[in-house]
Amino acid sequence: MNNIVLVHGGFVDGSGWEGVYQILKKDSFNVSIVQNPTISLEDDVAVTERVLAAQDGPAILVGHSYGGAVITEAGNHPKVAGLVYITAFAPDKGESVAALIKNPPPGAPVPPILPPQDGYLFLDPAKFPASFAADVDAEKAAFMADSQVPWGVEALGGKISEPAWKTKPSWYLIATDDKMIPPDAQRFMSKRAGSTVAEAKGSHAIYVSQPKAVAALVEQAARSVKTAAA
Repeated sequence: MNNIVLVHGGFVDGSGWEGVYQILKKDSFNVSIVQNPTISLEDDVAVTERVLAAQDGPAILVGHSYGGAVITEAGNHPKVAGLVYITAFAPDKGESVAALIKNPPPGAPVPPILPPQDGYLFLDPAKFPASFAADVDAEKAAFMADSQVPWGVEALGGKISEPAWKTKPSWYLIATDDKMIPPDAQRFMSKRAGSTVAEAKGSHAIYVSQPKAVAALVEQAARSVKTAAA
């Protein structure tokens, strides 16, 4: 169980995984990073499945934020042995990210999403660091804000046909200071998915700010799957 496939979320690209990638590589894992266009869920699932098809054996599939919706669908691929959600959406059958964020709980922080432009979403760059990357180095957070990837409205509306977490083991890292996906929403989704849960004090960009915590859960998943298969 040496193959790890990392899937990024909305507004960002795969480069944010660099810290996690370096730790996993150092620990002798084969790591692939998916570069999703984040235009539609269907396209992102297809891109992820191409990376999975190229693996030389079973893989652990990891998703951050919207990447959780991608791995929920793409995780049905036969090479996926386990799923790891990093402060991510874990939709059920027929659910979309849009449906999950439609009615935020009272008092929950509201992500500073600007009105759609030509079918794409951006976060307000001035508010991006505080809402998305509060515990990331200020210069890096500013760079992330200014290098946002347009997130397609169509991607948010993509519905899950069959959630892979119903048939495959999953792990979930809850970021307790997340201002994008409320921690209680993360707890609800992880419990519904029957995930093995870890919690860490961190922002939505915990995969950037705390790569050790993220890599540790990924490696735990890999060990567990390997033991179960033995």
